[in-house]
Amino acid sequence: MEPVITEWLSLVLRWLHVVAGIAWIGSSFYFIHLDLSLKPRTGLPPGVKGEAWQVHGGGFYHIVKYLVAPSQMPDELTWFKWEAYTTWLSGIGLLAIVYYLAADLFLIDRSVLDMSAGAAVAISLASVTLAWLVYEGLCRSPLGRHEVALALIGYVFLVLFTYAFTHVFSGRGAFVQIGALIGTIMVANVFVIIIPNQKKIVAALIAGREPNPQWGAVGKQRSVHNNYLTLPVVFLMLSNHYPLLYATRFNWLIVAIVLAIGPIIRHFFNSRHEGKGSPWWTWAAAAAGMIAIAWLSAAGPRAAASGALPAAPTFAQVEDIVVSRCSMCHTSEPVWAGLTGPPKGVMLDTADRIRAHARLIELNAVRSHAMPPGNVTEMMDGERGLLAAWLAGGAR
Repeated sequence: MEPVITEWLSLVLRWLHVVAGIAWIGSSFYFIHLDLSLKPRTGLPPGVKGEAWQVHGGGFYHIVKYLVAPSQMPDELTWFKWEAYTTWLSGIGLLAIVYYLAADLFLIDRSVLDMSAGAAVAISLASVTLAWLVYEGLCRSPLGRHEVALALIGYVFLVLFTYAFTHVFSGRGAFVQIGALIGTIMVANVFVIIIPNQKKIVAALIAGREPNPQWGAVGKQRSVHNNYLTLPVVFLMLSNHYPLLYATRFNWLIVAIVLAIGPIIRHFFNSRHEGKGSPWWTWAAAAAGMIAIAWLSAAGPRAAASGALPAAPTFAQVEDIVVSRCSMCHTSEPVWAGLTGPPKGVMLDTADRIRAHARLIELNAVRSHAMPPGNVTEMMDGERGLLAAWLAGGAR
């Protein structure tokens, strides 16, 4: 019964994670757009930065933003925080159920680093905590007053962590780990900086004091950081469905490109919202980045064999490899603990099924080393070479 409960918990948490993420990202994008599109004019109340008129759902909205805060507390105040907290809590729950409880399958690849499941989980949790502490230290240091320099150092910092993760965890584990790291930084910005600073402003208003403008300025800085990190995090959330991204030779470099083109795309929209024109060059840069990712993903797995393919094997040889390395999971009744059915419904326990799934075998076991996960059945490079030769010959 335990595998069934685990499977359903994974489904519920994944659904919650996606829904909460949509709510958080949607509100974040909206408020960044609103903040950038505000227009000053004469006659606005004291302390108002600007106003915006919007139309939606058959009605008109007139919105003003106070530079620090209104002169007194309004009767009703809507807070935006639970979207972020729910996204993180559901994500951490999903990380624990999918990657920590099945660390031998999804987090560890012993051809990368041979370690126990407990060690992998400890490294995962410690690295997320360390990364947040480093980021927080950089933001609070004098460097935090120089946005461009902070962004460049932050970019290098994330790329270095990504490179380290690809040399500690499996490719899939490394991608989810850097995604969890960035997501934790983003939600910590809300929990540790943005909401506490807003509470300080509210408390000052209630006490009849003038709020410190720095509280709002720091909160705005962290909100902008979250805005530029959003697209890379969404990409990393989706990447575990694409083995040519996470299980290939240059997986860390693919993440480095994504960490660059995500903010570039946001720059285009933010510039338009602010009325500073449409920097179309950003789309050329993003397209070049995606082309580079496609090229890198085709470079093959980390331990790709060089030279000519071996002679075309007989189908009996191919079937022997697949049955011995894959079919204990990809069968109607998997023997691997925790699996209630064949992963993604793919069965490789007969000759016809092996031929039918030749394309998936190529993507997951030849062009990448996504399968077997963590190479738990110790498929050898020579065996992958035979599969490559079979596929090159038309998978007959």
